[in-house]
Amino acid sequence: MQSTDRVIIVGAGPIGAVLAYALRRRHIPVCLIEALAEPEIDCRAASCHPPTVAMLDELGLLPDGLEQGLVSPVFHYLDRVSGELVGRFDIREMRDVPAHPYVLQWEQYKIVQTVLKRLAGDDGADIRMSTRVTAIEQRSDRVRAVVSGPEGMEIIEGRYLVGCDGGRSTIRKLAEIGFEGFTWPERFLKVDTRFDFFGLRGDLSNRNYFSDPDEWMNLFKARGPEGDGMWRAVSPTLPEQTDEELLSPDAIEARLQKFCPQPGRYEIVTVALYKVHQRVAATFNQGRVLLAGDAAHVNNPVGGMGMNGGIHDAVNLADKLEEVWFRGGDAPALFDRYTRQRRKAQTDYVQAQSIQNKQTLGEKDPEKRRAKLAEIRAASLDPERHDAFIRRACLIDSLADANATA
Repeated sequence: MQSTDRVIIVGAGPIGAVLAYALRRRHIPVCLIEALAEPEIDCRAASCHPPTVAMLDELGLLPDGLEQGLVSPVFHYLDRVSGELVGRFDIREMRDVPAHPYVLQWEQYKIVQTVLKRLAGDDGADIRMSTRVTAIEQRSDRVRAVVSGPEGMEIIEGRYLVGCDGGRSTIRKLAEIGFEGFTWPERFLKVDTRFDFFGLRGDLSNRNYFSDPDEWMNLFKARGPEGDGMWRAVSPTLPEQTDEELLSPDAIEARLQKFCPQPGRYEIVTVALYKVHQRVAATFNQGRVLLAGDAAHVNNPVGGMGMNGGIHDAVNLADKLEEVWFRGGDAPALFDRYTRQRRKAQTDYVQAQSIQNKQTLGEKDPEKRRAKLAEIRAASLDPERHDAFIRRACLIDSLADANATA
């Protein structure tokens, strides 16, 4: 049996990886457990907002992010119906400019690959790929995890265990923590293409939000696996539409042509169809078991807030574990505060803002739709409202308010 003086982290996605790295920077041993054999390469979750960029910088990860990602200081709101650019928001033009005045389009799998490479030679980081947790047991001084991996069944022990294992979190279910919220009736369709949309129109940025009463769309650019550019288009579907209808090449082509018409057909790299949830765990801490990232909260992707909130969880929790580990901090009180702070960030900001973003882009009532677009246009033109819009959209206010919560 190995030493129990460590933190067990279940899930080596971006949140689990960043948490493991943040803890190792604080000299806390970790055991990182991941069900997959290697990080999944996918263009989802690629936006790091300014507060998140600052955290990556403090961890020493930003040079890799700048090399592998795209600096995106501007985001646009466009009206698909009229074809107009409704609002332009530039983080560099804020009166109180953040230390990092941009969104970094750095795909989650690249973050994971970067962290795992750095942890590879670290004796204080035990990395277990192709390994699943099947049971957990809390004791007065430690937590035990029963795992199934390449060597068969095994018991791994640690002082604490953090579930970073996604929206379907095994750890959350084993801890019997409720997951409160709802599931949207429509599914979302994600399409990745290497086509360079900048050649079609001059009013696009790396981050674009198209309003449409029937079929809004997010259109973001990342560098992609080869570094030559990958665009991701996300849009809603109708509940009654079948997989066959939605995933046919002609249907996908028509969807892209609706927003960005071009003479030829689009080169489609990958397509994914998935359900979308708005849920927050009843608590992020239960004894020696904690939750972070999608295991603790999920939201629709309009605004690119999910991974950011998870990284904010990871850094917040790493600070509190350091207090417990080295300074005799009151663990139950600190972890209760972690829940209060990070649940506030979710319920008051991420959940509310992502729902509002979706409703604004897809508003069907003509009068309400005109009013919402007019509000975005006015906000983009007024310095005070421009800055307030960015602070909320980029989770600047969210982080400040959460950290101020006692």
